[in-house]
Amino acid sequence: MAVTRKELISHLDHILQSRKIRDYCPNGLQVSGNETIQKVVTGVTANQALIEAAIAEEADAIFVHHGYFWKGEDECITGIKKERIKALLLNDINLIAYHLPLDMHPIYGNNIQLADVLGIQVDGPLDESDPSVPGNIGRLPRPMTGGELSAWVAQCLQREPLHIGESGDTIETVAWCTGGAQGYLQKAIDAGVDAYITGEANEPAVHLARETGTHFFSAGHHATERYGAKAVGEYLADEFDLDVVFIDIDNPV
Repeated sequence: MAVTRKELISHLDHILQSRKIRDYCPNGLQVSGNETIQKVVTGVTANQALIEAAIAEEADAIFVHHGYFWKGEDECITGIKKERIKALLLNDINLIAYHLPLDMHPIYGNNIQLADVLGIQVDGPLDESDPSVPGNIGRLPRPMTGGELSAWVAQCLQREPLHIGESGDTIETVAWCTGGAQGYLQKAIDAGVDAYITGEANEPAVHLARETGTHFFSAGHHATERYGAKAVGEYLADEFDLDVVFIDIDNPV
């Protein structure tokens, strides 16, 4: 089966509520390609390797979480950006990207999907007073020590996390926000949870975790955000009877 580009983008804008979310990149269609879409490749980031894989798959569109045209970046289409966009245009491939809307979606979002992968019960948002903040709070499937939770995250995500905290402490309640959300550690502390899981770490987060006794897990930006784009792709395959392939271009960060 096939769908028009216009119909697909309109549908995605609607279900992901992209116009209601302020972001620092454009959400939706970023590079225009074939007007008729039959095959979609989904992935985390629209890097050159994913584009080459989509070309090999003879895809009409690529759907990702990390696209192009970020606020504050050089606007000139040169170097790597030129080569990526050139490959898309020469092969008539649409690039479709949703950033914060894909983090925050209550069904297909990265945060909800990560909770499902880790078996976490979702109790509410990370910050009830600010709906613009992605992330959630909840409970583990069973109480675990810090060491057990670290091993569980490694098993589920196939990535050994950085763990700041005592391995013998018991953890029951957690907060999490995928990707580069180490800056939300204070919100997890304010929520009173035992541990916070995110993708990246920075120097201040280590001290904050140590000095507050809140366990901090950095499990990889890419590793924590593999699941949203994949879930949307599976939804599109069912909704429009499209041929959809998820391709994971590994990234250790």
